[in-house]
Amino acid sequence: MTMTVLGALLGLVAAGGLLLIITGAPPARTISLADRIAPYLRETPRPSRLIAPTHASGRGTLGRLTPQARRIAAAIDRWVGGSESVRRRLVALDDERTVEDIRFEQVVWAAIGLTTGALVGAVMSLLSGQVVVGSIALLAVAGLVGGVLGRDWWLTQQVRRRDERMLTEFPVVADLLALAVTAGEAPQAALERVSRLVGGELGRSIQRALADAKTGMPLAESLERMANASRLEPLSRFIDGIVVAMERGTPLADVLRAQAADVREQGKRRLLEAGGRKEVAMLVPVVFLVLPVTVLFALFPGLFSIIQLSR
Repeated sequence: MTMTVLGALLGLVAAGGLLLIITGAPPARTISLADRIAPYLRETPRPSRLIAPTHASGRGTLGRLTPQARRIAAAIDRWVGGSESVRRRLVALDDERTVEDIRFEQVVWAAIGLTTGALVGAVMSLLSGQVVVGSIALLAVAGLVGGVLGRDWWLTQQVRRRDERMLTEFPVVADLLALAVTAGEAPQAALERVSRLVGGELGRSIQRALADAKTGMPLAESLERMANASRLEPLSRFIDGIVVAMERGTPLADVLRAQAADVREQGKRRLLEAGGRKEVAMLVPVVFLVLPVTVLFALFPGLFSIIQLSR
């Protein structure tokens, strides 16, 4: 009976996968209303999908092959919500992906979590000698929820790590900018030179801001947009200092050196705070592991002697 139930579950999973393959195949794929009327509304002929440019994230091909996944992504967006938060994090990450791309990745992570949870439940059932359908379903649901939330957590971690890298690169960029401006270069030329030499996350962000400025946007506006996207207070102060110096004609080199010194001091404070937190964390093994063992070694000979004397 146990093997029968396990075989039925495996057959159900195989049937579900086969159904997804059949419904996602081109003959059974539904055509939306927009695709039907688009050829009659366009003046130019519609290009072939084989030569159409795909999205940078690579989701376009998968999205066309699996329309059900796109519907699931839309459902996750409705249920989970937080689209504005995801959009802000993508802007802070300076990523070209959209909220729909992140939702699609959440679908993929959820599918992986569902499969992993079901496999773990099946293995645990086989090891215990009996199939518990409730445990398998509970682990599968836990993997599903963990996949959806895990992708959102990983996006937050990506933003945090990028901010840390930008703060690490910031003092060097500020010093090089001060050196270039002191040598007589214009602010825009100095920014272009330093961003090309330094590279990294901050250098790439400056290059994108300069690219926006070359397309017609004012340099001050493009730099402020970069600072607002990063949400880093030192970088915002740095950009404000550059903008004020450019608009009012104040010495820019002194402002850049002062900003670099402030960031270095803030980095020292962060190191001291991290050291304080680590010091408190180090007390946990000392109090709960080392101290009980020390007390046990100190009291055990006396307790052993008392037990022997009592006999």
